Amino acid sequence: MASTPTLLAAAEAPVPRRILPVITVSQFAGTSLWFAVNAVMPELQRELGLPASAVGSLTSAVQLGFIAGTLVFALLAIADRWSARAVFLLCALAGAACTVLAATLPPSWTLLLVLRALTGFFLAGIYPVGMKIAASWYTRGLGNALGLMVGALMLGTAAPHALRALGTHWPWQQVMWAVAALAAAGGLLLYALVPDGPGARKPAGLHFTGLACIWRDAKVRASVGGYFGHMWELYTFWVLVPAIVGTRLAGSAQSWGSFAVIGLGAVGSVLGGLAVRRVGSARVAGFFIAGSGACCLLAPWALHAGDVVFALWLLAWGFTVSPDSPQFSALTALNAPREAVGSVLTLVNCIGFSISVLSIELFVRLAQTLPLERLLPWLGLGPVVGLVLLRPLLKSRA
Repeated sequence: MASTPTLLAAAEAPVPRRILPVITVSQFAGTSLWFAVNAVMPELQRELGLPASAVGSLTSAVQLGFIAGTLVFALLAIADRWSARAVFLLCALAGAACTVLAATLPPSWTLLLVLRALTGFFLAGIYPVGMKIAASWYTRGLGNALGLMVGALMLGTAAPHALRALGTHWPWQQVMWAVAALAAAGGLLLYALVPDGPGARKPAGLHFTGLACIWRDAKVRASVGGYFGHMWELYTFWVLVPAIVGTRLAGSAQSWGSFAVIGLGAVGSVLGGLAVRRVGSARVAGFFIAGSGACCLLAPWALHAGDVVFALWLLAWGFTVSPDSPQFSALTALNAPREAVGSVLTLVNCIGFSISVLSIELFVRLAQTLPLERLLPWLGLGPVVGLVLLRPLLKSRA
């Protein structure tokens, strides 16, 4: 094991300029798998005769697969015991293969659910592992680095909507193939150009005591609590964005609108990462979670406002709903035991996505009987609780 002076010297060594851009682009490409099916739901609904609630079930299948994957990755300490870049590559290729199969095999609702769940499982080796790789390179400025990376996640999530808008006349299978090719290219790019970081450490075994910091350490508990509140809102909002945009737009305009709303979170993530240098990760996270919570509560008024006000409200929601995520992760990574960072981040993701599944299933099903103006304000419950739990870090100016 390297000595403390050696680790400090490695942490202070300059990071090659290509590292962060390559991780960011690869994260964007890999996470495009997440909402691949959501962008082609109208075609799938027609071909398979699916109900409107199917979008919630397919999204939940991905989330459940992600939960299973993060639990396995965390308990086996996969991202801490083996090369994180190799894990990222294998999972990107496997997720791409699942997406190709979903587009190539004869359409079947059961098969589609299984393949989307497997895609979610392999996403557990892309999103949190990408954060682990960044944390191994950036012991300083991690909030800024993760801001760029989660910005890439936002664009990756929005990318299938843009592909659908660009290829309005493409069969839905071609959209899926394009997403799969993008993800595979991202995995290969990261493996080829990003070596294991100087801060990477391989533990001798599993670190259950390290995982216990999630509830034992006050600082970790505060950032994790904020993240859990954030996850009640985030993915449910993304699932509902096409329906919200669809109250004013249709066709390719609806796809472009959905892309803009979700993708705008990337701008917020980058700006939030830059603001960390002045005000700290906790205050940046607090600002954004308060902003998105306010957008939830304004929904009954904004949904019936004029087109300009409606657009500004929805864009503001897209801008604020996601940039708190990288700061919660940065705070957790910085305060967790160094030898267990990958496992802690992965387990926190597991719990957070379990919350998102509950939220998605609840809200998508209620949306079949309740108007959006009555439903959307309840998404604000997560930001309110998250902001309260984050307060210890806000007071410490973390």
